[in-house]
Amino acid sequence: MIIRKLFKFEGAHIVRHCSSEKCRENIHGHSYVVEVFLTSDKLDNGYMVMDFCRLDKVKQFIESFDHTYSLWNREPEDFKAFIYQYNRRVAELPVSPSAEGYALLFFYAIDHILKGMPPVNGEGHVQLHSVRVHETATGYAEAFREDLEWVDFTMKDIKFSFCQFD
Repeated sequence: MIIRKLFKFEGAHIVRHCSSEKCRENIHGHSYVVEVFLTSDKLDNGYMVMDFCRLDKVKQFIESFDHTYSLWNREPEDFKAFIYQYNRRVAELPVSPSAEGYALLFFYAIDHILKGMPPVNGEGHVQLHSVRVHETATGYAEAFREDLEWVDFTMKDIKFSFCQFD
């Protein structure tokens, strides 16, 4: 069985090295929709895969991107300094802030969060199935467990100017 929880955030970025001149050379934003898909090998005492209220840390992590500038850590130092000078909410990321980059980063972080959650209501082996990030109404990227082979970062490489996640 698969369950889905939807989250939203408004964010800004530049996607360097992409094909579109508008996207690679200009700060711009999107209304993002993030879908988190979970599976389990059994239902809990309430006949649920997992009660959605248990996803509060996942919600907090995704909401940390709301009204935040997502800065790729490979940007030139002068641009980083500019962004930090004029923005109070910055997420410095070890991936390009494309829909694909977000999907991979969110999968990694949410998987990390879920692994730190002990069962409290007879949950089975709850596992992250996928994370889908809609950048527009017509396009999304979806990351799966096998995509974690592309991860070459840790939670410590995800830096927020206004909060910290472990």
